[in-house]
Amino acid sequence: MEAIGHEGNDDRPLLSFQVITDTHVTADPQHAHNRNLDRALRDIAEHAADSRGIMHVGDVTDHGYPEEYEELQRIWRQYGNRLPEARFATGNHDIALGKWEARLGRFLEATGMAGPYHDHRIEGHLFLFLGTEKGLELYCSLSEEQLQWLDAKLGEEADSGRPAFVFLHQPLRNTVAGSRESQGWHGVEQDEELRGVLTKHPHAIVFTGHTHWELEAPYAFYDGEGRLPAMFNAASVGYLWTDDDEHKDGSQGYYVEVYPDRVRVRGRDFERGAWIEDARFVVRPGKRRG
Repeated sequence: MEAIGHEGNDDRPLLSFQVITDTHVTADPQHAHNRNLDRALRDIAEHAADSRGIMHVGDVTDHGYPEEYEELQRIWRQYGNRLPEARFATGNHDIALGKWEARLGRFLEATGMAGPYHDHRIEGHLFLFLGTEKGLELYCSLSEEQLQWLDAKLGEEADSGRPAFVFLHQPLRNTVAGSRESQGWHGVEQDEELRGVLTKHPHAIVFTGHTHWELEAPYAFYDGEGRLPAMFNAASVGYLWTDDDEHKDGSQGYYVEVYPDRVRVRGRDFERGAWIEDARFVVRPGKRRG
């Protein structure tokens, strides 16, 4: 894929959606994380009437407790039919503590997702959500079956001319912001195996969370360096992190618009209700390699 620094013209998109991550909802309705999610959803309700979905890239809750999911649902219900349908990936905070089967079951019941990984079609476009199959503290573990599923699903779209969107909580090593070896917030046990799949599918566009790195930092967008598809760090709704390895109050995510020949990705500051000037990207679908 090719990424360029301008937005293209303003014809009507085929579809639009939002990407959020790391909401870290707690049981306390007044907690900053909960208020930040409320603010983000209000922003989407007010500015994205034509949106076809909210894609959440994991760490939905802070601990995966039942009362946190109840608070998540309370916040979401406030907006009724003003919000588009939401789809969710698992994050390590959602499923790492306690018995894996019980934690995953609680996540699936609360979010309505079909399993640890799942796919959706929206206006003919493919949306793939990956997820760990073990309750690891920080990393994710992807089975061979899941990797084969990803390869097959992406292969179905290889000659369509359409981008396919992939969501996974943890980024690959040395790709997006926060995933550098020295930063320590990559986290895929099958890093090389996942790279091997993605290398075959340049029409994919990958969104990850986990690092919380602010969108103003370098490598919010990773162009794949001629080997991998385009990748985006989706920052965090709950709180941010900086290149100085410091916590930062704030709440950010993406608005995405899909056109016949390009995908426009714009960073949104939910706290200020404003676009992030340094986080505006255009990605153009590439051809299948090899």
